[in-house]
Amino acid sequence: MNTNRLQLAMLAVLIGSAAMVGCKKKEEPAPMPPVASEPAATTPAPMPAAAATASVTGVDLGNAVGADMRVAAPMGTFAPKDTIYAAVMTATSDPAASVAGKLGAKWTHLDSNQTVHEDSKDLTFAGDGVTDFQISKPDGWPTGKYKVEIMLDGNVVQTREFEVR
Repeated sequence: MNTNRLQLAMLAVLIGSAAMVGCKKKEEPAPMPPVASEPAATTPAPMPAAAATASVTGVDLGNAVGADMRVAAPMGTFAPKDTIYAAVMTATSDPAASVAGKLGAKWTHLDSNQTVHEDSKDLTFAGDGVTDFQISKPDGWPTGKYKVEIMLDGNVVQTREFEVR
C-alpha cells in the first residue's frame, strides 16, 4: 500500500499544480510605449539674403566716349596718336543694392610684353553702370598688338586685344 500512497500523493501534487496554473490570474500584457508622434512640421527659417554682388557685363574699346561714358563707335584698330578708351559695363545682382568694389585696367603692349599703363578705381556699384579707362601718348603709341585686362576686386574678368597701326 505504500506504493499506492505514493501514487496518490503524487497525483494530489499534480492536480494541485494544474489547479494553480488554471487559477492563476492572467497577466495583462505590458502596455506598449506611446508612439512617438511626428514632430510638427516647421517652416524652415528663411535663408539670409545673399549679399549683392557686382559683375562686369561687357567691355568696348574706342577712341571717343559720350557723356554716358560709353564708346561712341567700338573698334579694334587705333592710330598711334589716338586716345584709347575702354568702357566697362557693370551690373549688380540686386539693382537696388549698392556694392563697394574696385575696378581696374591693365594695358599691355603684347609685342614687347610690357605694361604700358595700369589704373584702378574704388567704386560703389548700383544697378547698371559704365566706367571708362583711357590711355594716351602724345608722341604716339608704338605700332603692334596690345591688350587690356579688366579686373574686378583684383581678379581679371574680361580681356580685349587691339592693334595700333
